[in-house]
Amino acid sequence: MTDFRNYASAEVTLERGPNLFVGRNGQGKTNLVESLGYLATLGSHRVSSDAALIRQGADSAIVRARLESAERDLLAEVQINRSSPNRAQINRGAIKPRELPRYFSSILFAPEDLSLVRGEPSGRRRFLDELLVARNPRLSGVLSDYDRVLRQRNTLLKSARASGVKGDKLSTLDIWDDRLVVLGSEIIAARQVLVGLLLPEVSAAYQAVAGDDHAATLAMVASIRGTVSGDDEPLETGQEPVPSTEIDPLFREALARVRRSELDRGITLVGPHRDDLFLSLNGLPARGYASHGESWSFALALKLASAAVLRTDSVTGDPVIVLDDVFAELDRSRRERLADAVADYEQVLITAAVEEDVPERLAAHTIRISQGTILDEVAT
Repeated sequence: MTDFRNYASAEVTLERGPNLFVGRNGQGKTNLVESLGYLATLGSHRVSSDAALIRQGADSAIVRARLESAERDLLAEVQINRSSPNRAQINRGAIKPRELPRYFSSILFAPEDLSLVRGEPSGRRRFLDELLVARNPRLSGVLSDYDRVLRQRNTLLKSARASGVKGDKLSTLDIWDDRLVVLGSEIIAARQVLVGLLLPEVSAAYQAVAGDDHAATLAMVASIRGTVSGDDEPLETGQEPVPSTEIDPLFREALARVRRSELDRGITLVGPHRDDLFLSLNGLPARGYASHGESWSFALALKLASAAVLRTDSVTGDPVIVLDDVFAELDRSRRERLADAVADYEQVLITAAVEEDVPERLAAHTIRISQGTILDEVAT
């Protein structure tokens, strides 16, 4: 890394199997694994702006990693720029940054991920979409195009509301409706397929981490069915998937149904940007009913299930598992079960402020960090 967060410059060798980063809070452990997460997702799990990733006083940050799997050996690089578009390279050849996820995948679990269970629908949508792109990088363009069309459509709705134009007089809206439906239908279909793949993995992962079978399940809640309120809250507790051939016409019917409300409010009220992922334990909504320990187990299960899905799809090896300051939040039994769950992955990166929080078998390669400096590497 160069000029990434609090690192002026750092180089670290990562081994197969577990790698443990140890240091007091605020020294740069999370920054290090965050840099690798950026290679995989082109984003941070902590901030929404790339500018926060660039060291103060620098114009850009660079993350460079050698990726090895089977007979493949690649050098991946991303340059995050403060005032110009970001750049990326593979083996010193320029590529579009959004192509990076096809070369490297990782699954990161951090304390913030508790919000997957207890937080707002937007976090669960982001979870699904990041996994969609990891499985199929082409969908990054579809998601980006959908967001652009959504912004344009919302601008038109706000303008119509301000000028008092009625919906049947707004022919331009029909054009944006069509693009919204085409792109949105592809996203809805892809999410439904993904949830179907995740479902058995989540159930198994929850039982592995929690040590109990609480019938963990998940299901999509689609706003095109009229099941999401104007406040972005689901009105139903999950549904059967919409048949792929019915998504497009159902989407168009939903837009026609809410047209008056959209013009009154100046926003688009149906589409994948309003959907949710419903999580349940023993038939009850996890959000609101799950205990703290159950919520942690469910959040872990979602990430472990993601890793299992990526592992099944991948032709380049396992995703790298990143456990950022997770063990401090778990009791001893859950720590041991989590260690069991990740034991057979090719590479696991762990951060901890207290070394004793991490099961000893995950400390085979320990790296100590202080104030953005790699102090030493210890093989045990």
